[in-house]
Amino acid sequence: MKTFGTLEYTIDKYSGSWTWKITGVRAVMMVSKLIPELWYGNGPNEVIIPDNEKNVKQISLILERYPLEILSKSVWQRKLRAKIIKKPTKIKTEKLSKAVAGKQFRGKLLNFQKMGLDFLLKSSGNALLADDMGLGKTVQTLAYIASEKQSLPALIVAPLVTLTNWQREIERFMKKKSKNGRIVENDVPTITSIRSGKRSELPYSDFYLINYELLHKRQDDLAKLKIRTLVCDEVQHLRSKTTQKYKAVKTLASVKSMKYRVGLSGTPIYNHGSEIWPIVDILKPGLLGNFKEFCEYFCYQDEKGKAIVVPNKRDSLRYVLQRDVMLRRKKSDVLKELKDKVRYKETIDADETYYKNELNKIWSKLEEEQKNAETEFNKLASYQRAIQSERQAAGVAKLHHVTDFVKNIMEIEESVVVFCHHKYIHKLLHESLQEFKPSSIIGGQNDKIRQENIDRFQNGDTKLMVAGLRAGSMGINLTRAKYVIFAELDWSPAIHRQAEDRLHRIGQKNTVFAYYLIGKRTLDEHVANILVDKSYEIDAIMDESHDSYENKEKAKLILAQIHDRLHTK
Repeated sequence: MKTFGTLEYTIDKYSGSWTWKITGVRAVMMVSKLIPELWYGNGPNEVIIPDNEKNVKQISLILERYPLEILSKSVWQRKLRAKIIKKPTKIKTEKLSKAVAGKQFRGKLLNFQKMGLDFLLKSSGNALLADDMGLGKTVQTLAYIASEKQSLPALIVAPLVTLTNWQREIERFMKKKSKNGRIVENDVPTITSIRSGKRSELPYSDFYLINYELLHKRQDDLAKLKIRTLVCDEVQHLRSKTTQKYKAVKTLASVKSMKYRVGLSGTPIYNHGSEIWPIVDILKPGLLGNFKEFCEYFCYQDEKGKAIVVPNKRDSLRYVLQRDVMLRRKKSDVLKELKDKVRYKETIDADETYYKNELNKIWSKLEEEQKNAETEFNKLASYQRAIQSERQAAGVAKLHHVTDFVKNIMEIEESVVVFCHHKYIHKLLHESLQEFKPSSIIGGQNDKIRQENIDRFQNGDTKLMVAGLRAGSMGINLTRAKYVIFAELDWSPAIHRQAEDRLHRIGQKNTVFAYYLIGKRTLDEHVANILVDKSYEIDAIMDESHDSYENKEKAKLILAQIHDRLHTK
């Protein structure tokens, strides 16, 4: 077989250290996509790679598929045989007890939920409860509020779709406490649900419920109430420190009356590990230093300027979080009777002719818009529209095969949830699967219609639910099904996990099977690769053990192979 480059062990004249030198046009192109820490040698067809275990592993992956002429064979063989034994780092956390909830709490906690209550009590409420979705973070938080003295009034900030659930849970699990401190068994706390952005004086209540988008408009009204407990549900909404909602929460968290600050999320990191900093800075300011200090110690910048946690510092960051602010339990740790999820990445056919024709239209339009764009903002907006159009084209191109896939599962009379991204794809799926009379969740529905669709599915009146990925990923329970199908992909692995966990939660008696349907030779393949990268970073920080995604390095190598073939045709 013909080689496409050379590999040599040599001393770099600039750094004075031993390195690997790779030459050859195709070899340089390939390696530059897989190994970020390299530099050019004596020209564009020669690169220098630092000699370390990680880079040797990457080079060996390339050699499995593409032959390089090895000019330093004995050194290469020695490097391959070398094994570095790393001592596992053990995180020492304070042992949690089974705490008993205060008298204001109505209901029973499972043993692991009692330990969650103990964690909140020991952290004085300044904590991130990051249990897997479906393990009852709402209930544990209410038990905590019922157990602390002077914890009311409490402000619950949450996505709009979860506010109704919060009201129901407060009425279900909390008893009324009178002004003299006496518990009223058959009464519930007073609740004010804020649904208007218009400023006005708010009545005194035990609980205030508001969604993130309205918070900055009512910030001044809320600041006058002497709120003692702040609960941020789905706290990943605060992952950007430049947003209005973040600034509003930060201000309210700092008022003199505030004693307890609790963040709740099964997915506090959505895309990159640095998103944890703004969240921790609200719950426990100073723990991770200021943002600049955090980035200097834990992160590097990728090509888009995003702060990514350095791989060898992910364990260290997880240790700091679990030691000082975060409790993280996975379903497999606490609910042995709740079976795990199984993920399948299924590549399906797509209508290539349609897809290519649509791409030609999309990119021709983009080229025209880029020429006529007067500002950088207009150029960026044009590019984003093109990407969205391409994603939708990929969804339409594989729609027929997605429909067949769903029908095959429906034939065995199992309940199924299908998630998609675009409203147009949602409409097409609903129409093509009309024979099953599907329930529907989509952005823009009011609470009543949304709940009617959920109840219809959960009660077994229909065996199919078609849901929007963003609209249907939070605040709902779909345990009737054990099959979840992703007809389209989102850029964030957290969105997919939230969607999966609408099925995989307390009440689910079966293993949940999640199918990710990827259109062959479409943008899906690129999105799937990004999901794998992000998933590994998130898993390494949150859970230590990686989830069952396909091997990250293998995914990168396959993508590099595709690029190589495109450039050599």
